[in-house]
Amino acid sequence: MVDNQRPQVQEINIGQEMRTSFLDYAMSVIVARALPDVRDGLKPVHRRILYAMNDQGMHSDKAYKKSARIVGDVIGKYHPHGDSAVYEAMVRMAQDFSFRYMLVDGHGNFGSVDGDPPAAMRYTEARMAKIAMEMLRDINKDTIDYQDNYDGSEREPVVLPSRFPNLLVNGASGIAVGMATNVPPHHLGETIDAILAVSKNEDITIDELMENHISGPDFPTAGQILGRSGIRKAFETGKGTITIRAKSRIEEHANGKSTIIVNELPYQVNKAKLIEKIADLARDKKLEGITDLRDESDRNGMRIVIELRRDANPNVVLNNLYKQTSLQTSFGINMLALVDGQPKVLNLKQCLEYYLEHQKVVIKRRTAFELRKAEARAHILEGLRIALDHIDAIISLIRGSNTAEIARNGLIEQFNLSEKQAQAILDMRLQRLTGLEREKIEEEYNELLKQINELKEILANEERVLEIIREELLEIKERFNDQRRTEIVSGGIGFFEDEDLIPEENIVITLTHQGYIKRLPASTYRAQRRGGRGIQGMGTNEDDFIEHLVSCSTHDTVLFFSNKGKVYKSKGYEVPEFSRTAKGIPIINMLEVEKDEWINAVITVSEFKEDAYLFFTTKKGISKRTTLSQFANIRKGGLIAVGLREDDELIAVRLTDGTQHIMIGTENGYVTRFEETQIRSMGRTAAGVKGISLRGDDEVVSMEIVDDDLYVLNVTENGYGKRTPATEYRITKRGGKGIFTCNRTDKTGKVVAVKTVTGEEDIMIMTITGVLIRMQVDGISITGRNTQGVRLIRLQEEEKVATVAKIEPEDIEMEEEIEEGAEVSENQETDEAQESSDISATEEEPEAPENDEEK
Repeated sequence: MVDNQRPQVQEINIGQEMRTSFLDYAMSVIVARALPDVRDGLKPVHRRILYAMNDQGMHSDKAYKKSARIVGDVIGKYHPHGDSAVYEAMVRMAQDFSFRYMLVDGHGNFGSVDGDPPAAMRYTEARMAKIAMEMLRDINKDTIDYQDNYDGSEREPVVLPSRFPNLLVNGASGIAVGMATNVPPHHLGETIDAILAVSKNEDITIDELMENHISGPDFPTAGQILGRSGIRKAFETGKGTITIRAKSRIEEHANGKSTIIVNELPYQVNKAKLIEKIADLARDKKLEGITDLRDESDRNGMRIVIELRRDANPNVVLNNLYKQTSLQTSFGINMLALVDGQPKVLNLKQCLEYYLEHQKVVIKRRTAFELRKAEARAHILEGLRIALDHIDAIISLIRGSNTAEIARNGLIEQFNLSEKQAQAILDMRLQRLTGLEREKIEEEYNELLKQINELKEILANEERVLEIIREELLEIKERFNDQRRTEIVSGGIGFFEDEDLIPEENIVITLTHQGYIKRLPASTYRAQRRGGRGIQGMGTNEDDFIEHLVSCSTHDTVLFFSNKGKVYKSKGYEVPEFSRTAKGIPIINMLEVEKDEWINAVITVSEFKEDAYLFFTTKKGISKRTTLSQFANIRKGGLIAVGLREDDELIAVRLTDGTQHIMIGTENGYVTRFEETQIRSMGRTAAGVKGISLRGDDEVVSMEIVDDDLYVLNVTENGYGKRTPATEYRITKRGGKGIFTCNRTDKTGKVVAVKTVTGEEDIMIMTITGVLIRMQVDGISITGRNTQGVRLIRLQEEEKVATVAKIEPEDIEMEEEIEEGAEVSENQETDEAQESSDISATEEEPEAPENDEEK
């Protein structure tokens, strides 16, 4: 005898079972948990909360009820998951900083923008918001389908009628399995206008919708959206990224100080954590200029106060706040929603069209419901009219019947009535026999006939359906529309949507020894005659001085090469602009340089061409060249540009076409010139080969590109300089010890720069104290290699020249007097002419043997 009660063991494929089970789980999460329906814009938990509140009569005009009561009803009837999940979903629907149009009217502590948690559900109370009533309007008129709940004991709606486009108006976010949705909220009035436009013109384009109706997302916390390209991409494809920025203003005070006031934050930014982040950055000196930080927000609105030092540029501080804190964030739009139970990424027009189709179904089903109800009532009234016309016979029939059933059957047979009509006659009260009641029945019957004809016309004509949808949407717009909160701007401090929007102009970028960087227009400096005292070019600390100065365009790419051989990238316009006397911002606010790393070379690139090269030279005389294209994609943390050996540093980098002559100069006054083709092209991380052989403790100070049409400009640390024709420097092989380039004495000091010039450009000479002078190169004397040169700049005691940079010439009128005591006298000219005639008697030192050994 077989025991049928014993469990049957089945062999299954574990891999197949895992795939099937995971697919079932994934579909359950996608359809029943995480994604909103395109028709009402609600996830199941939100839909169930609203339906449960409506079912319990917690309407906007009724008293508040305990949140725990709502949560318990939702869990017990419709949503068999954790109470915290249900309560948190309901809390968000009641937060004015989470939902653009709140669907729950909360009473009590429902959290704050500071991240404070809501009170426990036993303490808070809630009811439906007025606009939430529109989500369920006409739900009892057979407008939507119902389904069994999780245990089959209750019925719940598949979707709500949603008399306004909630998916776009309030947005939605959720993470499913393998997919996620993130729909931003939009302005109610604009969204309704867009739906009306689609209902009137099926062929309307997204461009027309954006231009005339719906401009972009509208967040509950307001703020600013920077640019329209991200909005346009999201509206056209369903996916895009927009940049949201806090709304702030700068207040200037009489004492010269400035204050930044922040009144609006980006969507979903925690105010308390934001303030903490700003305080940490200011304490760690990553944000310069902040002296005080306060949160003065109250029930009247948000107010974050950031006080600045007197010398701080408020625009630059604000720009750094945007870059380093959540005062500026990105919102990734992914308009994913369920369409007929299937997840789909939708563009703007599809969202509007699916909602419009849903409303057509709602209106048609409501009309059909009202038609059935009107026809049923008219049928009853027809029976009552017959009864009134034959009242005496009907009374006699009823009086002669022993039971109600006999009377009902008699009415059906004698007067050709339906069972419902006969029952209505039997239920009719005697007062309906009065003349006034007869008139009411006739009036009601005639009105019903008109209503029935109108309802049939609506069902037969889709344009009438659309008219009703438009009328009801306009009614909702009139009741609930408000002012747009989020402003859409074309750009802002530190932000440009498109490089073409940035005016192209020549700029000067300066970088100090201690790492302060800034930019300013090249026209800031006026050309002076040689021997002038100069003007203050940058405010520096006592132990700081300008180390790098480059001239470029705002559209150029600036490559920063560090002493460790790494390269970092920035655009010219991304370098913060300051006044002439400001010292700038720490470069660590721009680039991710390490603590023991500093920028040792800066060049600019207009285009990363395949046939261009970067030529490198280090302090120990090692050189290499690498194709420029290898530096086109530089990540934020930088890339290795050259492999360095111990105790070596990167000194200079130049852009070449692969056929140039290279000149390397040292601080002891030696120069070597060779063809760059003598050094083969190497990889980005290669170390290189010997470019010049150094004598003793000599070090490389400059590396330049040279040809016979140029001059070689030498500048020494004591302010002396000269020009020498490049033809006096013969071409040798790489690795040689070099020849004299100037007569270096105690009077001149060591060589700080060896530059190649045409004579048409200007140069800027900077001292270690920050004094800067701009002069025309053609004003500098042309002498031989062994001369010491003429005085270019008069230095104060203990002052030295720090660096020299070439500047493109401009049409500037030269001024002889810049400041008191800076006039160039005839005696000075005579003295300098005498100095230039002092030619050293030292003979040229013979060139050292060449050394081709690769490092």
